[in-house]
Amino acid sequence: MSTLNLTLLTDLYELTMMQGYFESKKNETVIFDAFYRNNPCGNGYAIAAGLEQVIDYIKNLHFDEEDISYLRSLNCFTEDFLSYLSNFHFSGDIYAIPEGTVVFPREPLVKVIAPIMEAQLVETAILNIINHQSLIATKAARVVYAAKGDGIMEFGLRRAQGPDAGTYGARAAVIGGCIGTSNVLTGQLFHVPVLGTHAHSWIMSFPDEYTAFKTYSKMYPDNCLLLVDTYDTLKQGVPDAIRVFQEMRRDGLPMKRYGIRLDSGDLAYLSKKARKMLDEAGFPDAIISASSDLDEHLIDSLKAQGAAITSWGVGTNLITSKDCPAFGGVYKLAAVQAEDGSFVPKIKLSENTEKVTNPGNKKIIRIYEKDSHKIKADLIALVEEEYDPSEDLRIFDPLEPWKETILKGGTYELREIMVPVFLKGKCVYESPEVMDIRSYCMEEQNTLWEESRRLINPHEMYVDLSDRLYTIKKQLINDYSMKKRK
Repeated sequence: MSTLNLTLLTDLYELTMMQGYFESKKNETVIFDAFYRNNPCGNGYAIAAGLEQVIDYIKNLHFDEEDISYLRSLNCFTEDFLSYLSNFHFSGDIYAIPEGTVVFPREPLVKVIAPIMEAQLVETAILNIINHQSLIATKAARVVYAAKGDGIMEFGLRRAQGPDAGTYGARAAVIGGCIGTSNVLTGQLFHVPVLGTHAHSWIMSFPDEYTAFKTYSKMYPDNCLLLVDTYDTLKQGVPDAIRVFQEMRRDGLPMKRYGIRLDSGDLAYLSKKARKMLDEAGFPDAIISASSDLDEHLIDSLKAQGAAITSWGVGTNLITSKDCPAFGGVYKLAAVQAEDGSFVPKIKLSENTEKVTNPGNKKIIRIYEKDSHKIKADLIALVEEEYDPSEDLRIFDPLEPWKETILKGGTYELREIMVPVFLKGKCVYESPEVMDIRSYCMEEQNTLWEESRRLINPHEMYVDLSDRLYTIKKQLINDYSMKKRK
């Protein structure tokens, strides 16, 4: 991304619609919302990620001569329109939920307020970036939760769907809670820890396993994790590792981080046997790390079996989100600005209830229980609406409005979770460092109830509409129904 002009990272129909708007002199300011409909991976929430790359994309949005020449070669764009594109820049506003924030279905992760040609062009790239990183950050959060405080190392680069997916996926995985990544480029670009041990080929390249371990320990005494399953884990690998650890101790080496890694076999059985051997040899603080096609469900099962593993390396199933390979975010028109400057709400209807959009210029208010600081619900409201937490607040399920709750004044707290990112085309937001986003993300997850964090059949957090927004939505639906009857 740092070297490519991504302006043409868009679907063709975005450009053909732009030309249609251009030719019809239709370029009123509009509002688009980017949101998703269902939590990925069977989760009870998602993690917002990718905003920093959206910012980079918008900042660098322009059509260079090569882009214009290519579009001309397609023989579907007029010279007047191509001339307009050659001077194109983004001039609108963007609001977004900061990276690392816990989010829920149907609430805007990104809101674009801009002339319709500009707002239309940026749709594809915003969805591409936000969908991918939010998916991987969410998957990582599940894996980290399953590990119950053990460190999770991301090392799926070789199985990722290409360099960008591996690099930005690793970034998202760290945001979701991983302690580091094997991807050195991600480490360089985003200042996150890079981690790793050695491969079976290292062992196999030496005359014997002990010599391989000994050589490695001399090179990396402060980070000596030895892969013990190349030949025979319990009869050879672990004993050879213990022998090397004994020699390191005898030689007075610091042994700050040392231990073994298991990459095959029955990880529960082998880890418990290895733990006993290491303890009896006088190495109770030796790390036992494991890899081998892990995901949150296998880690959860191994923890339940009493596996003596304290560090986990997760690759393919994390970096690809193998069981749920798409986030499903969409980008929908919510309002069009009238001549008087007000926004006229727009709605998309569907036979599928979940595909009916929420109209208008909106904000998201997070409601916390005051005593526990756990999330009670999210409230989607119109931007001009204000609430006083000292007063009673009625919230209800917009799909089943008879399900309502009255929150007593003084028992809850409120926080708006969208922030301005671009105003009149200028970036007004500075992205935090990834490790700072990670810390914020861990705090965010602690605001969830455990029932919403469980891996299977989690409780779904309520995302409600304000009374005014709900009324507008009903009126738009009724208006359409009346037109159909005529």
